[in-house]
Amino acid sequence: MALSDTWLKAHHGKERPRLAEHGDRDGLGVRVTPKGKITFQLRFRYDGKFSRLDLGTYPQMSLKEARVEAQRLRARHEQGHDPRIIRLLDRQAILKAESVESLFRQWYAAYCTKNKKGHHDILRSFELHVFPLIGKLPAEQVTLHQWLDLLEKQAEARPGIAERILVNAKQMLKWAVRRKLVAASALAGINAKEDLQIKKLPGSRTFSADEIARFWRAIERSRMAAKNRLFLKLCLIYGCRNGELRAAEKTHFDFERSVWTVPPENHKLGHATGKPLLRPIPPGIAPLVKEAMALSNGSRYLFTNAGSDEPMGTSAPLALPYNVMQWLRRHEGFEMEHWSVHDLRRTARTNFSTLTAPHIAEIMLGHRMPGAWQVYDHHDYLQEQAEAYTAWLRRLESLTAP
Repeated sequence: MALSDTWLKAHHGKERPRLAEHGDRDGLGVRVTPKGKITFQLRFRYDGKFSRLDLGTYPQMSLKEARVEAQRLRARHEQGHDPRIIRLLDRQAILKAESVESLFRQWYAAYCTKNKKGHHDILRSFELHVFPLIGKLPAEQVTLHQWLDLLEKQAEARPGIAERILVNAKQMLKWAVRRKLVAASALAGINAKEDLQIKKLPGSRTFSADEIARFWRAIERSRMAAKNRLFLKLCLIYGCRNGELRAAEKTHFDFERSVWTVPPENHKLGHATGKPLLRPIPPGIAPLVKEAMALSNGSRYLFTNAGSDEPMGTSAPLALPYNVMQWLRRHEGFEMEHWSVHDLRRTARTNFSTLTAPHIAEIMLGHRMPGAWQVYDHHDYLQEQAEAYTAWLRRLESLTAP
């Protein structure tokens, strides 16, 4: 007689005089102890010997689950596998399953640090927003709904962080699938625009002439650290990515040739082109660079973290705009529109357009030239860049003069 839920409920926890066994079907049965403990068992023959295997106890395992598991093991048994070995391997796989955090750190070391300039920000985002929630869970068992629950909450408050997590989690899982660390990616096919409703708008914040003057006045008169003052000035003058300055070493500045060389590993396109960026050091910029060198005496880097010889970290510039806006609010009663350090780059580029040809302005920013231009034109345009930077310095001097 096959087992039923009614029979199991009636006999669970009920004392009896002796051990009893009851069969179900397909080799499945139960063992009931004198104390009323019910254990599902699979009976089978392997290598000519009769064996039985405990599957689980009732009610922690339901009758339906026991039948499904018995059917799975019998199917493997018919292929020549020992059900006991199958269960042992399953248990070991669970014990050795890669957690989300473990998988991320493997991917981070093997791929992310070598291919992404902003890898520190990626790590920080996962440490703050992913690991506390699902970091200890087996990566393969984290469902799409669990990922989306995490991502959708971030998208409402911090859309940029949500997109960063999604992009890198997808890359991590794809990397893991290729290495057979997980069977499939739960995030395959998910994208920020359609599934998280994140709309990326091109930035448009640039400083007006009055804002440039106020910005310069604030960094000159505030109690901002001297190295931070120089850092912001050079970001505005060069229009460079702030990461290029943070990673700059003193040996990259050749004052005899008046050239700042940004090695491939320090700029965004370097991984693809394998070429450095060459920027001139006009007479008006050289004193600022030399002053920064003196402040970081003892370190090979141009800009360092406070009290350290290490290069300035990614988070160091984040508070600088706030400090400038606070000073203007307190000392000039001016409410400056929110801006980021990257907006200094956009402000410089907008002004470059009025001082030089478009292709020179793009080279000054370290952008890739369009089409065949990048294939056939390998001129460095250092003279043209120097003329444009000199003109930009003159404009800044006129805007910021007392």
